[in-house]
Amino acid sequence: MGRSYLALNIIPLLVFPLIIYNFVVLTGLAGGNVGAWMSEPIFTIGMFSGDNWGVSFADCFTGFSLLLLFVEIVKSTQTGSSSIINHGLSMLLAVVCIIQFITIQGFSTSVFFMLTLMTIVDVIAGFTITIVGAKRDFGSSGGIAGTN
Repeated sequence: MGRSYLALNIIPLLVFPLIIYNFVVLTGLAGGNVGAWMSEPIFTIGMFSGDNWGVSFADCFTGFSLLLLFVEIVKSTQTGSSSIINHGLSMLLAVVCIIQFITIQGFSTSVFFMLTLMTIVDVIAGFTITIVGAKRDFGSSGGIAGTN
């Protein structure tokens, strides 16, 4: 449990949706039209209202990414040295997403934009929660460096 647990604490989990998206776009599995491929329903679910909900790859991908963002936010409550490395890698991941979104064809989609926003929220929440947690651990009540 030691090494694999440590690796999961250090690696930002949002790297997995990024790897999946890169694999699909860069290998050509999307058939050249990423937007259309993502929006086509994979399956449908009949609702009590009588409507049919067509669940697409984009829906599943975004839901999966949101679950990983939640886990990342929970992980950011730790104040160990591995969390500092995780925050740095999360920032690097956010920069990679921003660069890909702006510069590479096939990445300028709403789904990838949402993934990019999730990586940015991970960075901001991670640093904020870690600072608040460290402040609590140090037992300071008046504020550290001008914070309340």
